[in-house]
Amino acid sequence: MSGAAIMAGKAALRSGAGLAQVALPQSLNIAVETSALEVMSFPLPETDAGTIAPEAIEVLTPRLDWADVIALGCGISRNERTQTFVRQLVARVDKPMVIDADGLIALSGYGEVLRQRKSLTVLTPHPGEMAALLQTSTETIQRDRVGVALKAASEFKAIVVLKGARTITADPDGTLFVNLTGNAGMATGGSGDVLTGMIASLLAQALCRRLDVRPVEVVAAAVFLHGLAGDIASWEKGEVSLTAGDLLDHLPRAINEPELSQPLTLRPLSPFVRFVVRMRK
Repeated sequence: MSGAAIMAGKAALRSGAGLAQVALPQSLNIAVETSALEVMSFPLPETDAGTIAPEAIEVLTPRLDWADVIALGCGISRNERTQTFVRQLVARVDKPMVIDADGLIALSGYGEVLRQRKSLTVLTPHPGEMAALLQTSTETIQRDRVGVALKAASEFKAIVVLKGARTITADPDGTLFVNLTGNAGMATGGSGDVLTGMIASLLAQALCRRLDVRPVEVVAAAVFLHGLAGDIASWEKGEVSLTAGDLLDHLPRAINEPELSQPLTLRPLSPFVRFVVRMRK
């Protein structure tokens, strides 16, 4: 699903990343070249099914030295050989990493791969993907979203973003954020890919600029801006017609006017808004 990877790359640039490169199967490389002019592409060896092949690890790894943060999983598929590639990449590459979608499915039953990582890891599951990671049911996840997010963060030693109505961001140390931006119109294909690109971008900027802020706060700020972009888009298009591309179009306003999330009765600005303003400057 090349569109997922392209949207993640575009979201990274819209969120302030200086460079974004999308690595995808060789036969899909033209999709990036023609539809996302600002996003660099890197073609990888592929399987007979047209997905990323395990041997791509040897081609890709040397090219990752320039990257500050890696986003993995958007549209990558559940092909068995591609899932092997995902596990190898997570285990071998010592870089901050944001893992989403089928990248999470590849790690179901392989929690030790996550626990052994030395670099920052961010997991961004929806309830179904969280159920796969914890090897339980979606119903169990939804009954105790806060408790589940905290448990997963502790178990996998990763920041966990449990997506859904009121997305939850949990840190292994027990810190928890419940996001209040966003709307039902964002429950559409590609919305999560945009969030993955945003998280990777803001983390890269915070790390490179050595901002005095905790990674979990950066991740929570990305969730906040993602939801606000969706809210701004819904004011113009309504929730029914909202698409993931609309989030990209309205993200600049969300970044430049984070105070739009605050009703007049709730001012002065919340810590989230102050953080976004500080990042912007």
